Amino acid sequence: MSLSHFEKKKSVAFICVHNSCRSQIAEALGRHLAGDRFDFYSAGTETKPQINQDAVRLMKQLYGIDMEQTQYSKTIDKIPVPDLVISMGCEVGCPYIGRAFDANWGLPDPTGQSDAVFKEVIRQIEEKIKALTV
Repeated sequence: MSLSHFEKKKSVAFICVHNSCRSQIAEALGRHLAGDRFDFYSAGTETKPQINQDAVRLMKQLYGIDMEQTQYSKTIDKIPVPDLVISMGCEVGCPYIGRAFDANWGLPDPTGQSDAVFKEVIRQIEEKIKALTV
């Protein structure tokens, strides 16, 4: 067996203030696209009672992923310390997590927008995850 077989997978955390939409989508897509090579988490500095229902519906429709089966809105202290921390975009207000972000993806919050806007944000998240995990 090679040494790389024993190396721990790198972990990536996607952070938004409420951990209810973009960060949840990123966690689900990360697991879907590269969960064999990375551990993915999402968190916020505040929580919502449920994941954004438009995000849940569209992720089921587009990828067959039911985010509500494996994910919930949580704060940063509820996940393991990640190797990489990515902010989804700070127009809602950038959360303070006790360290600098490794990247800010600058994605607009699609909450309350049309399905077309949601799908575009989901597409951008998918592309950024693919680029991150090559």
